[in-house]
Amino acid sequence: MEYVSSPQYSDSLKAFLQRRHGLYIGGQWCEAEGTERIAVIDPATGKAISSIAAGNGQDIDRAVNAARSAFKQGAWADMTPLERSKLLFRFAAVLEDNADELAEMEAVDAGKPVVYARHADMALSCNIYHYMAGWATKLNGEAIKLAGSAGGHAYSLREPVGVAGLIVPWNFPMVLLAYKLAPALAAGCTVVIKPAENTSLTTLRLAELAELAGIPAGVINVVTGFGAEAGGALVRHPDVDKVAFTGSTDVGRQIAIMAAQSNLKRVTLELGGKSPVLVMPDADVEKTVAGVMRGIFFNQGQVCTAGSRLYLPRSLHDTVVAELSAAIDNLVCGHGLDTAVTMGPLISQVQKERVLGYISAAESAGATIIQGKVPSGTDGFFVPATLIVNATSSMSCVTEEIFGPVLSIILYEDEEIEKLVSDANDTVFGLAASIWTQNFERAHKLAARVEAGTVWINTHNYFDPTLPFGGMKQSGWGREGGFEAIRMFTEIKAVCSGY
Repeated sequence: MEYVSSPQYSDSLKAFLQRRHGLYIGGQWCEAEGTERIAVIDPATGKAISSIAAGNGQDIDRAVNAARSAFKQGAWADMTPLERSKLLFRFAAVLEDNADELAEMEAVDAGKPVVYARHADMALSCNIYHYMAGWATKLNGEAIKLAGSAGGHAYSLREPVGVAGLIVPWNFPMVLLAYKLAPALAAGCTVVIKPAENTSLTTLRLAELAELAGIPAGVINVVTGFGAEAGGALVRHPDVDKVAFTGSTDVGRQIAIMAAQSNLKRVTLELGGKSPVLVMPDADVEKTVAGVMRGIFFNQGQVCTAGSRLYLPRSLHDTVVAELSAAIDNLVCGHGLDTAVTMGPLISQVQKERVLGYISAAESAGATIIQGKVPSGTDGFFVPATLIVNATSSMSCVTEEIFGPVLSIILYEDEEIEKLVSDANDTVFGLAASIWTQNFERAHKLAARVEAGTVWINTHNYFDPTLPFGGMKQSGWGREGGFEAIRMFTEIKAVCSGY
């Protein structure tokens, strides 16, 4: 294919990139307290295309104060659940109307293929807002029959937790924001959003669309900036009641400590993963290969649930490896605005070098490396789709989260199912896993034994707004999606009175 080195941006995107982007606080666009700017880089070209403000602790304080004011008084505080539900449905509709624009922006800012950004990222994001809008009218407590007294009357109330800080990563800016923002708003919270400094553009545009939809001032506030300064200030702020974070386990651990040391605020953490893909000897090879490809190379492998550890039985090993090798040769790698592209660049030069380091280490340790193709003569952050064959459990590519288009393939003997389960669970992570078999009795028995927050059967990376999503072990605390997400943004109050 011809590599798109000078992508044709739409007129609306060009105009957006040329703006001087500020912060969105209390329903107003404003400058940051400091003068530092952060360059916005197109990962497919390595070139700066815009800049954003580097917000600091003072900016976070302004945003939190605005969120607290909106939570305590005014249009949002006085809104009935039905009014809030209608408003959120309207917000979801506005996002749908602007989904093409947001997908283009995401393709340029995050390096995604625009087709996937539109039909995966934006489609799921809009569905999350629609789904959560319905919960706004269904946040009920319950009457409680007291066990220890013949008298008295008791009931519970479900109330919004308050001001929530939402810290969003760069791999799925719109989706992972939706998983936090939609339930927060449905519950009646107000928010301060700190998007990733690599990918803030769509969040800034979302704030404009929220205003267009009629979201009252102060309900949604956006402070762009670096994680250590802006993100850290948000976590430490004593008037923030809840933090929802998606990112690395190391940063999640720091957030948990900071939250405990400030005001012991509620914390939801969706962290790293090293998801095993367990292929049974009776698996359908064609469907398995297609599913494995989606599981690891979607979004260039920059997915917390990426199926990065593939366990193959000896009877299928050579066939599946050959099929996977042929499949990566058919991937089309290039700039995401080319609609033929199926795999874009990584987010940054730092990430590119990190991923290449894992591949080099595996090769030095004796593994066989099979790679696809990437565009030549470009400054973009491209890494080829990579298979690491003959990987062992001691290699870093098997034990550590790579966050790139790299699949480690581990051989097991057909009859060693017990060892397979043990090896799959031999990790500090527990986010997701998939099982590939035509024997559903076996599949469900294995699903019960795999230590992961999500287990897919004959599919991988399948998401739906109704499903609770989150991890076990060091993959996080709490759940996003479904009613479990509402729980994360509400408190239960018990009320008891004597007759």
